[in-house]
Amino acid sequence: MNSRERNIKTLLFEKPDRIPLQPGGGRESTLARWHAEGLPADIKNYQQYAYQQAGGKLDWPAPNSPAGVGFSCEFRMIPEFETKVIERRENSQVVQDWKGNICEIGLEYTPEYLGGKGSKKFDFVTRRWIKCPVENRADWQEMKKRYDVFSPGRLPENPAERGKMLAPRNWFLSQPIYGPFWQLREWLGFENLCVMFYDDPALVGEMIAFWDDFISKLLRRAFEFVVPDCIHVSEDMAYKSFSMISPDMVKKYLLPVWRHWGEIIRGAGVPVYAMDSDGFIGELIPLWIEAGINACDPIEVAAGNDINEFRRKFGRNMAYRGGVDKRAMARGGRTIVDEINRVRPVIEDGGYIPGCDHGIPPDVSWPNFVEYVRLLAQATGWM
Repeated sequence: MNSRERNIKTLLFEKPDRIPLQPGGGRESTLARWHAEGLPADIKNYQQYAYQQAGGKLDWPAPNSPAGVGFSCEFRMIPEFETKVIERRENSQVVQDWKGNICEIGLEYTPEYLGGKGSKKFDFVTRRWIKCPVENRADWQEMKKRYDVFSPGRLPENPAERGKMLAPRNWFLSQPIYGPFWQLREWLGFENLCVMFYDDPALVGEMIAFWDDFISKLLRRAFEFVVPDCIHVSEDMAYKSFSMISPDMVKKYLLPVWRHWGEIIRGAGVPVYAMDSDGFIGELIPLWIEAGINACDPIEVAAGNDINEFRRKFGRNMAYRGGVDKRAMARGGRTIVDEINRVRPVIEDGGYIPGCDHGIPPDVSWPNFVEYVRLLAQATGWM
């Protein structure tokens, strides 16, 4: 059984030969620590290397997207804003990022750390927000011009040829998109968006309708050439204990969009419709299920998410990815053993690909990561 089949069968509550081994990854600071603690600098696939160091003997699954063989829709703005330094101060700098935000960051960073086309995946950057790109209707009219469905670059070159290349793939092909809450927050900023829900709900509704239509049309264009295995929506719409807007507001503003996309996605034959949100998602999962979403991640333990309780409450209406407490990885020893045992009932019940409940932070040592991978491999049938 190949990687594609294992992922689909697991997330659809079927019977794979083994559950996908997806321990999770670290960012720049994490890798710097691991290189100092024994991870060779020339190793690119450190997850595979950790598995082998832990005693794993099975062939590592094919990568999710081998170089030059993917099919990624560009749903972000075209063109991006110029990334630049506006003002350099004694202990900080004011910069404009690719989305048009003006913010203050430390001198140890460059504007490239804030993302944009072709940027590397660095560490998270703490910043002070100064100005967001959309503050009024005039700004909104200008922003819409950057989201032409037919702009060059929305689809890869030679999409028909690439679709034929992808048809016999043996890896899991996932297409990420931003959800309506995420995208409006990108344009307006979080605080301004929350205020606008009350002060100008008509403009909020107009923006959401625009985003619904834009993504719908882009998905339909892409589905003419390739049907991915997963559409993965990023929303990040929960605090530690509650969702960022009430479930009633979610029902009014967001659920219709998710449901509409779900109809398009299922109609194209995409098997997995997934949602990503940090924070506590217990009050959101029922709404995701209602929208036709059948998988979610990363199930952060520190936010009070209990994957065993979710399985008891929502049954097999929702599959999960993630859910292993990163804090237990940092502690290692008996703590990580107990953590893998904690999630084992859901692993055995199906519909769950266990892994780190977000990016692996630099307080996780390389030896502890290798031991965690060993335990995870044993629990998922890889050892």
